[in-house]
Amino acid sequence: MKLVLLHSPLVGPGTWRTLAPLLRAQGYEVAVPDYSGEMAGGPPYYARIVRTARAATGSNSASTILVAHSGAGALVPAIADGGLAGGAIFIDALLPHPRVSWFSTAPEALKSRLVQMERDGRLPPWHRWWQKGAIESLFNDATAYQRFAAELNDLPFAYFNEPAPAIDLSGTIACAYLQLGSGYEAEAAIAEERGWPVARLKLHHLAILTHGEEIVAQVEVLARRLIAHPAD
Repeated sequence: MKLVLLHSPLVGPGTWRTLAPLLRAQGYEVAVPDYSGEMAGGPPYYARIVRTARAATGSNSASTILVAHSGAGALVPAIADGGLAGGAIFIDALLPHPRVSWFSTAPEALKSRLVQMERDGRLPPWHRWWQKGAIESLFNDATAYQRFAAELNDLPFAYFNEPAPAIDLSGTIACAYLQLGSGYEAEAAIAEERGWPVARLKLHHLAILTHGEEIVAQVEVLARRLIAHPAD
């Protein structure tokens, strides 16, 4: 089984630095595409990000599972399109929103805050969106936080207004959801309504960096379910 670990476009591939080696140690083939550089230029962003991610996914394979964290959830349909994956696990992730922009899915309070932060078409790095120290407090030690933050760059405001690719995921691949924090309760509930396998851990959004073994155990269970019960 191959697992393709998809990072949010708002952060870097280092969000998988804890899980990737743990999953490889369990015998999985693991790919971690890096498309963070695609956010440096101008639009369109989704097309470039998806192209880079698809290149890392490999040939058509029913045994390939996409594992998407946070904002990477919106990328899944376009990456999986054409049979490049047999399933997807969403970890504290946005659900796909084809033809709809990130801003259209965001809470009004967050959207308003980001509009005020915009300068010359750019937004501050993701960790600076929140109260000082809020993200750092999620980490076990300062070094782990510094490694995470070192990958973060300012972000193009246009990305948040760009509609996600017009590809519908419904019925094409088997999906599962792993909720890490309370902020994604609504997404987990929708996944449950759709009949997806859903697991919940009482951790936090960046627990993929701090609670690797607990999350790997859940990913393994969900991945086996998806392979055993592919989409019709």
